[in-house]
Amino acid sequence: MLFQILSLLLNIAGGLLTGACLLRWYMQYQRVSFNNPLGQLVLALTSWLVLPLRRITKGLPGGDWASILGAWLVQVVQFVLLWLAAGGLSSLLSVLVVATIGVANIGISTMVVVTLVHVVLSWLSPGNAVMNAVFYQLTAPLLRPLRKIIPLVGGVDLSPIVLLVGLQIISIMLAHLQSRLLLAV
Repeated sequence: MLFQILSLLLNIAGGLLTGACLLRWYMQYQRVSFNNPLGQLVLALTSWLVLPLRRITKGLPGGDWASILGAWLVQVVQFVLLWLAAGGLSSLLSVLVVATIGVANIGISTMVVVTLVHVVLSWLSPGNAVMNAVFYQLTAPLLRPLRKIIPLVGGVDLSPIVLLVGLQIISIMLAHLQSRLLLAV
């Protein structure tokens, strides 16, 4: 019971921080302004971790590697703590691999949440131009290819539903792989 409580608390804290680090990277990649409530939340949650890591990743080409490294380190810490609480029954290398899969799974979960918020905001708050624009910028690269092949049905865009189903399928596959790796060692 105590392990389950620890696991729940680590999943919540680790998932939130990992998702925020990944969202920070993605917002920078998509050139989304941080001058909005979502951007300010992401900066507040991650700056303490990402800014020091920039000294390590400075000079690496290809974007904000400090945010990606921060997300991975949070997952490593989470799974090492769970590994220690479970008595260190598997190899530490498998914990590192599981943490990497955990980052990918949280990235997908983050995109599910971003897509859901985008859809809900577009329905319930069409006048909130700032937040609608932020979530549109975050979801457009994933929805644009789907919109090219999925026609509007009665004026309703079904591409977010297809995206959510696809993301859930990938998430299930990653969770299955992660559980297989944990059971194998």
